[in-house]
Amino acid sequence: MSEQEVVAGLRWNNYISVPIITLMSYEYLLLLDKEVKYVWKRPWSLMSCLYLVVRYFGLFLALLCGFWGGLLYIPESVSYRLVVLIEWGFSVYFCFAEAILIWRLYAICNQSRLLFYVLVGLFLPIVALSIGTDIYLYSRRSVFSVIEIITPNVRYCTLSFNIGPMPAIYTSIPIVCYDILLVVLAAAILARHLKERRQIQMKANSYMVMIVRYHILYFVLNLTNQVLLVILWAHIPV
Repeated sequence: MSEQEVVAGLRWNNYISVPIITLMSYEYLLLLDKEVKYVWKRPWSLMSCLYLVVRYFGLFLALLCGFWGGLLYIPESVSYRLVVLIEWGFSVYFCFAEAILIWRLYAICNQSRLLFYVLVGLFLPIVALSIGTDIYLYSRRSVFSVIEIITPNVRYCTLSFNIGPMPAIYTSIPIVCYDILLVVLAAAILARHLKERRQIQMKANSYMVMIVRYHILYFVLNLTNQVLLVILWAHIPV
């Protein structure tokens, strides 16, 4: 890749990062009044704690990703630790987000303890797999490293993955399968709910419809993330 292509790529990175960060900040400020009303001014619960962790930790990770890689220059020694923090942060964020999905399914399924125990029992091995994968991938510089590139016109750091995509693929398979299970369960619960409501000629519960919609949206986004992760590790040009 020539220096001009590198500069053009970094410029596009900056052009994309700035509006995305602006849009995210606007969205968070837009919903702040509702958050204060429905979360901060109400009694604390497990769901409210999970919500705040996912909301603000997700914003923190998004800002780190937006600024790193061209928008701001960060030295190699700092970049390595920062990228490791981001990758571990993604795993932590995933665990908390999945916990919210499990809790929502538990709520809309009449608080079925059997369903809750089954979902948690299936989720714990995925958490262990995610932790083990992060330890294996991001604790050794021979597997994962950050390279600082210096040219007359640009200075930046980039990632370097020194092994093939198989670890990412092996980790993604159970995660995607588990998300498929969650979205199928949510759709089945909604279908049963709609059938029951039609029988008594009542409208569907808007909160249940919203929860299932978010399940589907999260599944699509997480599937996209897993595919992009495999592409990144495999060095597939996009």
